[in-house]
Amino acid sequence: MTPTARTGGTGLGGTARWAFVFASPSLHVASISDTYIENRERVQPGNTNNYGNAHGGIVVKWMDEIGAMSAMRHAGENCVTARINELNFTRPVPRGDACVIESYAYATGTTSIRVRLTAFREDPRTGEREETTDSYFIFVAVDDDSNPTPVPDLTANSERCRRLRDKALDGERLEEIDGVVAVTDRRSALGPRSQAG
Repeated sequence: MTPTARTGGTGLGGTARWAFVFASPSLHVASISDTYIENRERVQPGNTNNYGNAHGGIVVKWMDEIGAMSAMRHAGENCVTARINELNFTRPVPRGDACVIESYAYATGTTSIRVRLTAFREDPRTGEREETTDSYFIFVAVDDDSNPTPVPDLTANSERCRRLRDKALDGERLEEIDGVVAVTDRRSALGPRSQAG
């Protein structure tokens, strides 16, 4: 698929805004860097729990939305959430801070895309960051009739891509999805296509 239009931009307190239009339905080979998105959401009073911190469900919603954008950026198709493999909250994001979501696809199956997601709290005055949440989502590409549709290969053709991929593979825990059993040695899934989907 050849990209014919692309716009971008994110704003503090807003969601990522972008468009990616493909001129051909044939599959292309994309790189991990092509799927990398970083987005910020300012934690407002309506986003908080009783303790004045970002509600965990709100953080997961933001992660899901940005993760889907990474998956769609790779697939060139709509993508739906199929699974959240693991979700760890290590510290809160206080009201007034920014919640920074980092997202990128790191492996594909036939119709699935595995996406690594990490959230940080960031002081909007200083830019100081601390990791708060990390997770691994699996999205499935779907066509206009909501049927699963094949996704292209994903390459790691630069040092940055390989570093991102290896970091994700080092931390993931996969089980069975789409009838395929994941490898137990997480470091062996280094090819562009691996065990999911």
